[in-house]
Amino acid sequence: MALTAMGRTAKLEPVPSFGDNPTKLSMNIYVPDKLVTSPPVIIVPHPCGGSAQDTFSRVTKGLPGYADKLGFILIFPQTPNTCWDCVSKKSLHHDGGGDSQGLVNMVKYTLEKYKGDPKRVFVTGSSSGGMMTNVLIGAYPDIFAGGASFSGAPDFGCWAGAGGGSGGTDPDCVTVKKISTAQQWGDLARSASPGFTSSTDTRPIMQIWHGTADNVVSYGYLANQLDQWSNVLGVTFTKNATNEPEKGYTKMVYGDGTKVVGYSAQGVGHIVPFHEEQVLRFWGLLPTS
Repeated sequence: MALTAMGRTAKLEPVPSFGDNPTKLSMNIYVPDKLVTSPPVIIVPHPCGGSAQDTFSRVTKGLPGYADKLGFILIFPQTPNTCWDCVSKKSLHHDGGGDSQGLVNMVKYTLEKYKGDPKRVFVTGSSSGGMMTNVLIGAYPDIFAGGASFSGAPDFGCWAGAGGGSGGTDPDCVTVKKISTAQQWGDLARSASPGFTSSTDTRPIMQIWHGTADNVVSYGYLANQLDQWSNVLGVTFTKNATNEPEKGYTKMVYGDGTKVVGYSAQGVGHIVPFHEEQVLRFWGLLPTS
């Protein structure tokens, strides 16, 4: 259940300067009235055609209430383009100079200014924001502890090198024909940050949501993302749990469920509604029971 804004004095504020910003992104931050010591930091890139304010007040409208209760910081960035760049070599690689690097610099600014916890940095987004979530987890495993993608697509590979932002016009990508194995998907994600050599135990964990009736971003990307991150994190499918967390949803568990989890939403289109409690529990920011 979303928490309300009653009594809140904090609000979404613009940050004019946050360091190197190669693609001229805008940063907005929500700092609750009461921060915990070494607060976690969550960055929330918006969907295609969306905005920082719309994501704050509508797409993930329950998150600020949890920030008030739990004392973490929220970053709501905005691109001057319609969608995030999830296709160029610059954005798809660690410190490549694209959108992903600008987003990471927002995180670094926040960690330094508010003495945030560098081991509890997370990213979540929907549609194009979900695609960028995959990009950031792949290109910056040294920065992020976890991600949650809603109605997104796998990191790298899918529209790599295509024109435009998150989307492109490659029919092989749209129909999920380019890559066939989990190993191939995993190799693509690992190639985004070749200097990162830590074990699977220190890589970011990932939660993935998609609706079966999505006619904008292919439902097949759910399986691709699960293949990708289960391979990267070294876990295999364990079980399904029906009607979890609600009727019509199926939870797909990999390993013991602490590294990779998927959710298939029967009959849900674009975008799957944001599920704050499940995301925050998965990241360890809420108790599991």
